[in-house]
This record gives sequence, structure tokens and C-alpha cells, in this order.
Amino acid sequence: MLLEALSAGILGLALAWIAALRLPHRLPARMVVLPTGVAGALFGAFVTHTALDAAGLLPVLLGAAVLSVASLSLLLRPAGRLRGRSATA
Repeated sequence: MLLEALSAGILGLALAWIAALRLPHRLPARMVVLPTGVAGALFGAFVTHTALDAAGLLPVLLGAAVLSVASLSLLLRPAGRLRGRSATA
């Protein structure tokens, strides 16, 4: 279980670091992105471990990656300016 948690934390940190490097204009400060990726990965590992009852390291890391990416996607801002058109115009 300790190996799963450590691996999930490192995986979440790596995914968050990659996201922060590739999308700096669409993400908030790195001090928000990195802990979000790690927390999402740890929560994903916990949920997967609980649901599958210790199925192995690979499924747990897959669940950790999915929840880490999902939590990082919630931090994304729109790419361009939003159009201010209204439906009545």
C-alpha cells in the first residue's frame, strides 16, 4: 500500500509538472497546479484500491492517473477570449 501511494504521488507530480510546462497560459500558478495533481492522484489511488480490493499496482496507477488528469482539467481556463454575443442580438 505504501508503494502504491508513493507511486501515485510521483505520478501525479509528474502529470502536473507536464501540464504546467505545456499549458502555462491556461493554468493558474504552479504552486496550485502541482499539489492539485498530487492530491488527485492520491485520491484516485485510494478510490481504485478500495473499489478493486488491492487488484495490483497497475490498475491503481491507472486510476490515479485518471483522477489526477481530471482534477487538473478543472483548473484550465478558456484558451481564447470568450465571445460576448448574446442570443437576442
